[in-house]
Amino acid sequence: MEFSVDSLETAAMTKAQLADLLFEQIGLNKRESKDMIDAFFDLVAENLVEGSDVKISGFGNFQIRTKASRPGRNPRTGESIPIEARRVVTFHASHKLKEQIQEEKIS
Repeated sequence: MEFSVDSLETAAMTKAQLADLLFEQIGLNKRESKDMIDAFFDLVAENLVEGSDVKISGFGNFQIRTKASRPGRNPRTGESIPIEARRVVTFHASHKLKEQIQEEKIS
């Protein structure tokens, strides 16, 4: 199934716009569309919080990385400040997505 995003006004796609696309192109009602988008992102977030990777075939992988604490610097004052250890989400696009992006850029 092909999705068109030509009607979007901004460069960033919002959850509301995704729900509208489900409504327009698949025929779900607006409430079902919103609930489906919310449920999808809740599941992704839940798995990431638990430390599990999320792999979406043909799209990419979301992974949790643990970054060690390190020294940092306030760029305005030059003052040295510690940056605490933290967990971050990384995304790596699949080869299929990378190819699609390159094809669109060239066309």
